[in-house]
Amino acid sequence: MEQLWARCNNCRRILYKQDIMDNMHVCPTCHFHFRLSAVERFFMLFDVGQFELFDEDISPVDVLQFKDQKKYSDRIKISQTKTGLNDAVLSAIGMMDGIRVIICAMEFAFMGGSMGSVVGEKVTRALERALKEKVPVIVISSSGGARMQEGILSLMQLMKTSQAIARLEKAGVPYISLCTDPTTGGTTASYAMLGDINIAEPDALIGFAGPRVIEQTIKQKLPKGFQRSEFLLEHGMLDDIVDRKKLRPYIIRVLRLFTNQPR
Repeated sequence: MEQLWARCNNCRRILYKQDIMDNMHVCPTCHFHFRLSAVERFFMLFDVGQFELFDEDISPVDVLQFKDQKKYSDRIKISQTKTGLNDAVLSAIGMMDGIRVIICAMEFAFMGGSMGSVVGEKVTRALERALKEKVPVIVISSSGGARMQEGILSLMQLMKTSQAIARLEKAGVPYISLCTDPTTGGTTASYAMLGDINIAEPDALIGFAGPRVIEQTIKQKLPKGFQRSEFLLEHGMLDDIVDRKKLRPYIIRVLRLFTNQPR
């Protein structure tokens, strides 16, 4: 019986799960946007059945033999078993209302969507394929930032992905960034904020360092709503906030404007 019901993280109401699913995983009472998996993002955006995954066989390696409370190699195996994925991002190419497009969607359930070498490599490969085939690319971020277990190797992904985006811009290939809850750390400091258009879902946490760390550093109380989508839009860090129900038609309209393709 418990699996039939869920509690909203925002209004704390007990909700029938099917009602949430029928409402695109948005609370029908307070409009809170629940997190979606990478696969759910694909089914929400692509035309029905019109996408193909690629670069699925790339897996992380524990080069540094890192160990904190657990070995990094063990954490990888646990996340792979839990999610059925090799790492924290999926790449797919398909159609959106007849427009060919590449989408990379991050998976927060895999080690907090952290950006390690595999994530950086897969995003870069997707960007390079988009450049080669002159196909628009969308990256959907849901991440706690760079993966600390890979040290400097994870930080190198910021430069690697940013350079690939710069090549896209030079070639005039559209790049759309969608920030979802949460988008933080090195992900924010690289491809998440480098889109030709940067959009976000409502009330998503978006930032580099956490609010508590910032308050401790500057010794000041942060303003209400700091690092939420609405705050970033007000201060010019985002171009728009888009409700999940309107997201697919919104992105399609942007793609048609960027590619000059009439309906």
